[in-house]
Amino acid sequence: MVYGVLAYGIWGFFAAFFPLLAPAAPMEILAHRIVWTAVLMLGLIWYTGGLKELRSTPRTTWLTIVLAAIVIAINWLVYVIAVNSGHVAEAALGYFINPLVSVLLGMVFLRERLRNLQKLSVAIATAAVLLITIAGGEPPILGLILAFSFGFYGLIKKRIQLSASTSLAAETLVLFPFAAGFLLVLEANHTSTMFQYGISHTLLLISTGIITAVPLLCFGKAAKLIRLSTLGMLQYMTPSVQMLWAVLVMQEQLSPIRWLGFIIIWISVSIYLTDLLLHRNNR
Repeated sequence: MVYGVLAYGIWGFFAAFFPLLAPAAPMEILAHRIVWTAVLMLGLIWYTGGLKELRSTPRTTWLTIVLAAIVIAINWLVYVIAVNSGHVAEAALGYFINPLVSVLLGMVFLRERLRNLQKLSVAIATAAVLLITIAGGEPPILGLILAFSFGFYGLIKKRIQLSASTSLAAETLVLFPFAAGFLLVLEANHTSTMFQYGISHTLLLISTGIITAVPLLCFGKAAKLIRLSTLGMLQYMTPSVQMLWAVLVMQEQLSPIRWLGFIIIWISVSIYLTDLLLHRNNR
């Protein structure tokens, strides 16, 4: 639970971080996230002795790692596009939908079962998401991509029998050649922003490795220790922070219907967390 809270709390403030990387385009930001996370994680597993675990990873596990890497790269890219184009509220909506996706995937693929209060919570949250979606007048495409990509990432992480640090290192190393190649092409074409906007911009791009790795390590640890459905419900922390940022800082306007939907969702979260507290000694 602590690992999950840390992961989702940090992710909640991503909407404040990525706009600082302008004028870097979303693809350049994604490439830097992959490259510097891979460098950081490679150094970490070398220091902690995780290289042996990485080398002994079977081929079948590598196939799962490749799938996880592709899914999380899609999620990273779409999120940056959303927040850097002024669609923070839609990104928040995506992460409001995601826990429902996680619960559904946990039931379908992992045979997880919900208690009565949990079923009530999910039903209320589903109704609220439908209300928000219908009130918007058009399908929230970016939000839906974020919801399903991260839902499947959580499911895939359940199936990777590696430590959190080794798993994340493997995922980013799979993507590293493509990301590094893309950055080299940008440099060759003089379209990279890496060294064009001062040392602070350079350091911010490099810091994407730490910003990316820390919450993902916490998430990877949490995904192995608690139920996928519980992990999904904890995620409501992230979009709640994002929504507040969108309204209070970015000055995005939310309709009364969306406000009502968000309030209903938090009622459902309260019910789910109450159930967890009531059954904490039986888990």
